[in-house]
Amino acid sequence: MSAADLSFRADVDEMTAGGVLRRNFADTVLSSLATLGRALRIGVGAVRIGVADAVRLRFQVHETLTQAWFLIRVTALPSVLMAIPFGVIVSAQVGNIVSQLGADSMIGAAGGLGVIKQGAPMATAMLLGGAGAAAIAADLGARTIREEVDAMRVMGVDPIQRLVVPRIVAMMLVAPLLNILIIFIGITSGFVVAVSALGVTPGSYWQSFGSFTTPLDIWVSLVKALIFGFLVVVIACQRGLEAKGGPRGVADGVNAAVVMSVAAVAVLNTAITQVVTMFFPVRMA
Repeated sequence: MSAADLSFRADVDEMTAGGVLRRNFADTVLSSLATLGRALRIGVGAVRIGVADAVRLRFQVHETLTQAWFLIRVTALPSVLMAIPFGVIVSAQVGNIVSQLGADSMIGAAGGLGVIKQGAPMATAMLLGGAGAAAIAADLGARTIREEVDAMRVMGVDPIQRLVVPRIVAMMLVAPLLNILIIFIGITSGFVVAVSALGVTPGSYWQSFGSFTTPLDIWVSLVKALIFGFLVVVIACQRGLEAKGGPRGVADGVNAAVVMSVAAVAVLNTAITQVVTMFFPVRMA
């Protein structure tokens, strides 16, 4: 078979549905891996620069606190509004199932562990990804579109050091605080529902909660919140710094940051849950 025939068959294969699907799938996989690599490079570089600045006492404390306060303002109230129905739903659903089994005293343990181990870290990540990541991606994307980031590079200022590091540290400061707030509000709302609607005595609720919940569960929840916060802010910074195409590019970067943050957190939460359950199973009372 001649080279012309081979070239013709390759062109025909590319025009078929299978060829188009294969090409699109390969392009998507390669683009995803490239995006992951750039995000990892930004994250590793930010950690290295942040540690070096802290050692040299050159860390941008004021900018970090400003960003942290901004994140608190945009996520604190939504955290409360999300934690209340979450605690109510968990307590009501678990309470109905447990009541059918005749173990009403276990509602506190089941509801409390659900909020601490899964609900609070995931709610924290979604709030930070929906509000915090969107704001960070929009800010950095607007700076990129206005060529401020390029001007900083021309002047010898590292955008990672000036823009990314304070936002990462601010997110790492806010994430555990939001996690604790959601745990408190969620467990309190679940307690109110269990006592007022399900007829559980306050003493049995807190006794079962204390029998099954350990300090390790709290620490695991806080560590998960920190990891999710770091992942969310790195994705937001990466999409913001790579925005292009005018205002439409900024909007696309914000949408991509939110969607990628939620998807990445969901996958990572599954992996962390499996590892934690493998090494630290639920303690029996």
